[in-house]
Amino acid sequence: LEMNTRLQVEHPVTELITGLDLVSLQIDIAGGDPLPFKQSEVTCNGHAIECRIYAEDPADGFLPSTGKLMKHRIPSGPGIRVDSGVEEGQDVTINYDPMIAKLCAHAPDRRLAIQKMLRALSEYEIAGVETTIPFCEYTLSHNSFAEGNYDTHFVGDHFEPSEAFALTEDEEQAGAIVAALLKQKTGNNFRSGPKPESLPVSNWWQNRR
Repeated sequence: LEMNTRLQVEHPVTELITGLDLVSLQIDIAGGDPLPFKQSEVTCNGHAIECRIYAEDPADGFLPSTGKLMKHRIPSGPGIRVDSGVEEGQDVTINYDPMIAKLCAHAPDRRLAIQKMLRALSEYEIAGVETTIPFCEYTLSHNSFAEGNYDTHFVGDHFEPSEAFALTEDEEQAGAIVAALLKQKTGNNFRSGPKPESLPVSNWWQNRR
């Protein structure tokens, strides 16, 4: 059991299912105002899930990924909430926590919340750094997670990057076409050509189902 006198990173989940603004309440209480409700008056509605979108590379041991955030287009829609402290064009450095955003989905039940989160993850566009989006998609799509049969050993028990992020034959062909087009455009082999930040970017591989 843990108790802290500060907001936790998961506080949007509580706000989504209770409808309470914890930040506003905390400021009011610090200013001397009484808590305007009793515990018995707090009701929970539906189910909420939060995914931490980090600038980390799941395929390389979740090592931090630094660079310029060349694209940052957040998903939206009913029940979708994004809390972010960075903007497109900013640098993601090693000097701070590599979190880019907290992505939350709220729905009437857990199954629908998972579906809504997967849709939001597929629409989240980030370029310039590696992110945990593919890992979040993998986790929410895993049978063990869907069935609630998981624990803190989930990564060690189930996650193998070479299998989780293996490309299908169609995706490999699409990648070959992109590489050929880049070579034709730049006149160089992609691996020995311009640095990635100078090339057209896409997150098509992150959003594959």
